[in-house]
Amino acid sequence: MNHDARPPSATTDVLSTHSVFGAPCWVSLTSRDLETTEAFYGAVLGWQWQPAMLGDRFRIALADGTPAAGIAAVATMWQMAVAWTPYFAVPSADEAVARAQERGGTAAVGPLSFPPGRAALLADRDGATFGIWEGELFADWEAWREAQPAFIKLHTRDAFDAAIFYGEILDWASEHPGCCEVHYEGGEVVLRSRGDIVARIESGALGSAPDPSIRPHWQVHFAVADVAACTRAAEMHGGSVLSKGSDEAVLRDPDGAQFTVTSRRRR
Repeated sequence: MNHDARPPSATTDVLSTHSVFGAPCWVSLTSRDLETTEAFYGAVLGWQWQPAMLGDRFRIALADGTPAAGIAAVATMWQMAVAWTPYFAVPSADEAVARAQERGGTAAVGPLSFPPGRAALLADRDGATFGIWEGELFADWEAWREAQPAFIKLHTRDAFDAAIFYGEILDWASEHPGCCEVHYEGGEVVLRSRGDIVARIESGALGSAPDPSIRPHWQVHFAVADVAACTRAAEMHGGSVLSKGSDEAVLRDPDGAQFTVTSRRRR
């Protein structure tokens, strides 16, 4: 688990996970080499870096001064997969973990306390990894979302089954005021929080059989001004381009973690 998965707390006007429960609230990367990771993402996404509270292997990535992501260079030391992981806001980490396990998910780590909150790393019943966070958020949740994460997308075998699983854990489309809304749009399950698209779930055409060849995973999309410039920078700094178009490209960093860069015009 990326133990820097929690967002750093703000000193004033702090919001908690009760304010945006069910929505993505942070993204984190488990990597092998911190220096290589900093150089790559600094070149590709223009990030700056600040130390994290948990030690020399951890960093907070800043996009124009706003915390955008957590980095933990612990993959080799802790024998963990190199990957980007999204974290969802929950009012109670214990309750969310219990709900996930009751519905066939697994708890890999936690809940563990990281003042001012608690975190856990889970996998859904198809094996896609995600995290949950209970506690303080940024002073401005919208500022984090605008810093660069555009949205996250779950690639899975059965979008509707996945939507039910996550919905029951995260109180999507529930009777609780302020919950995330779930719709079917353009062949995908779409999650909205405060009217803004924050996540998508896809598995193929409506009515098609689940695809056994898909390895379920959450893909983090970062909004950028110039997709072509990001792809060039990725190749120049030891990464690779898995697919690209005029408005979107799927990249792999030097350690093997995949992510997507999406033109801000598409948002």
